[in-house]
Amino acid sequence: MKNMNNAFDSGEVVNIEKTGELVTISKWQYVKHMKKYSYIVNEYPSTFYFEEELKKA
Repeated sequence: MKNMNNAFDSGEVVNIEKTGELVTISKWQYVKHMKKYSYIVNEYPSTFYFEEELKKA
């Protein structure tokens, strides 16, 4: 589903900036009123992260 300008795709392994923990992107969505992408990871399904809180592994 990579057709927008989001940095990460579903299934991609990334690091959480603050902790350095490796996590897997479960799903993502564009938050229109904030003009940014949010991501849900498999390891913490009840928490969402913004693009700037994650980095490539």
